[in-house]
Amino acid sequence: MLDQSLSVCSSLFYLPINLLVNLSTNPSILVILFVSGLANIDYIFARSPTSPALLLLSCPHTHTHLHIPSSHSTTTSTIPAMPKCFTANVGPEEVKGETRIRRSIQAVDKLMDSPSSDIKTLYDVIQYSAKVRPNLNAIGYRKIVKMIEEEKEITKMVGGEPVKEKKTWKFFKLTGYHYLTYKDTKAVIDSIGSGLRKWGVEPKERITVFGATSANWLLVAHGAFTQSMTIVTVYDTLGEEGLLHSMNEAEVGTAYTNADLIKTMTNVSGRCPTLKRIIYDGEANAADVIALQMAHPHLQLITLEELKQLGVDHPVEPTPPTADDCSCIMYTSGSTGNPKGVILTHGNLIAAIGGVNKMLEKYIREGDVLLAYLPLAHVLEFMVENLCLFWGVTLGYGAVRTLTDASVRECQGDIKELRPTLMTGVPAVWETIRKGVLAQVNQGSPLVQSVFNAALNAKAWCMDRNLAALTGIFDTVVFNKVRQQTGGRLRYALSGGAPISQETQRFLTTALCPILQAYGMTESCGMCSIMTPEAFNYNRVGSPVPCTEVKLVDVPDAGYFATDSPRPRGEIWIRGPSITSGYFKNAEETAAAITEDRWLKTGDIGEWHADGTLSVIDRKKNLVKLSHGEYIALEKLESVYKSTAYCNNICVYADSMQNKPVALIVASEPRILELAKAKGLESRDFAVLCHDKVIIKAVLDACLATAKKAGLKPAELLQGVYLESEEWTAQGGLLTAAQKLKRKEINQAYADQINQIYGSK
Repeated sequence: MLDQSLSVCSSLFYLPINLLVNLSTNPSILVILFVSGLANIDYIFARSPTSPALLLLSCPHTHTHLHIPSSHSTTTSTIPAMPKCFTANVGPEEVKGETRIRRSIQAVDKLMDSPSSDIKTLYDVIQYSAKVRPNLNAIGYRKIVKMIEEEKEITKMVGGEPVKEKKTWKFFKLTGYHYLTYKDTKAVIDSIGSGLRKWGVEPKERITVFGATSANWLLVAHGAFTQSMTIVTVYDTLGEEGLLHSMNEAEVGTAYTNADLIKTMTNVSGRCPTLKRIIYDGEANAADVIALQMAHPHLQLITLEELKQLGVDHPVEPTPPTADDCSCIMYTSGSTGNPKGVILTHGNLIAAIGGVNKMLEKYIREGDVLLAYLPLAHVLEFMVENLCLFWGVTLGYGAVRTLTDASVRECQGDIKELRPTLMTGVPAVWETIRKGVLAQVNQGSPLVQSVFNAALNAKAWCMDRNLAALTGIFDTVVFNKVRQQTGGRLRYALSGGAPISQETQRFLTTALCPILQAYGMTESCGMCSIMTPEAFNYNRVGSPVPCTEVKLVDVPDAGYFATDSPRPRGEIWIRGPSITSGYFKNAEETAAAITEDRWLKTGDIGEWHADGTLSVIDRKKNLVKLSHGEYIALEKLESVYKSTAYCNNICVYADSMQNKPVALIVASEPRILELAKAKGLESRDFAVLCHDKVIIKAVLDACLATAKKAGLKPAELLQGVYLESEEWTAQGGLLTAAQKLKRKEINQAYADQINQIYGSK
């Protein structure tokens, strides 16, 4: 990969350190220092402005620290400046057991409740953008050309024995992107709203939206908003019981779904007495449609295209909502018990848009494109997409199964086809990208690997010292191929949903683009704190958005106190106009989560840094006290160990009667096969290798090396691991619809394996 990018001189030679300093101040020669550790020089690239060739110079290890004279740059320094503080204390001077309340420095006197005085609802967002930027592209989507089937042989462990079976894999050939302008988008939304009214749906009624992320999902939602209707969002992977619970609790009369989910709707419709109408999107199997009609003849059935045309033929004036109207009842993925419906008003969502806009608008450019592929039933994606509609960003829709070139046939994957400038993701996405890049690098020559790693260390070193002027050459020469994997234009990426490991965040920030962490939950309309580029740091989720105020409250049992020094710690409590009023028809859960003075108790443990940014340590319920009395944070450990190359997914388990945790790991098949080859093992069967003692020990050793690099304490080191060859899925009951661990179910399913690990030591 890199061999073609580098012109390497045939003879390598040494340069003394004093000459390096002279070269670094000479404007006629560009010198880039590749460093590891504390400026121990491994490699040097030198290039004259008159020659395009890069010379790779070898330099002996030296412990001389590089000093760049102040005359070299007027904007950088090797001595970090005093950090800016991004929050301010407000409210009472001191409340026992709590930190002082903190707000963004952009909202000290008053929390924001909108981005503009004339924008109070999501309906207003569309009106605004269609007016000020009618001809810019708002929404991009692809069409399926054909489906291609491929048969592969896989191995499963049945009764402890490997069993081979054949499985059919489906791939899509897709068109390029088709676009709707903001003017077009408004017209489609209006037609959907009119179609709903003509079909008999009245303002204030609730509509279930049960489908995969797509342009039509968002268009249906906004069509409902034009007529003051409330959407009830449900993950398409939630399952029949979760879907039925949400529909019955919300008493929905109308449901929107995908054609491939008609069977599910057939199975639940008979148990939902309020349901009268179903809209479906896509080409449905005729037999499925007939089965639905036969089973439930009282239901009205219409395609989305028919609904749009109905609205075009019979336009109805909008019935705009107010800020206090319920925009959405968003059902959580339900890691325990039935999913809860979070009430989000238009005012809540607009306050969140206003707060995030205040922090990030200066980083947004005209022509920006967001890859939209995360579940719209998840508050992060729903919030980001509506924020982009306010900004005038183009939303390019993709799907997890068509994102990469490897997952499609006879066309490019969504990322390369769209070439986004902005992207959101959860830690699992970033881990996959990082491991994919490393796998490609490791297939290269020793020189390629050496140069890549040296460049990675060098650029990270420069970035840590704010030497931005020296980093461009790395992107041009070394990391260009990495950037091309996401289309070559990605400028910023946002990570949310769970903590991202520092190693993964640092790697991708260096090789790809800044990975900014955000923190929030459904109850806060997503983001209640964001790490902006200006305040960038690792293992932090930034400062509160200007629509939210935050305080930390003591958790004495776990040893977290507002008085902890130098960083106060405690449970994160948040308040502001973007915070929900509570859970739908669930006063008990509402009272448990929200105080009388409107503080939302998040259940997360956080700590304040000197610059006013926040770190999230773990979930309060995921803190486990070990036999020696020390607490460990399970989610924190999972974020660290998940960056190990052999790990696709992980659940850390800790028994309070033991002194160390263990891990259940969904193994990476390509990396395990590579490991087996390196170890000289004869078997090439993935399922069999996951039970091989040599492989298990090697994976445990790799996990412990990762832990050491991350600085974990002895009590946080794994005692043992179990390797699983089958992916955990929501359909299998081990993940939520939002792809979060169902910890209780996983621990129960692997109880024997956990006992075996502990018993073997």
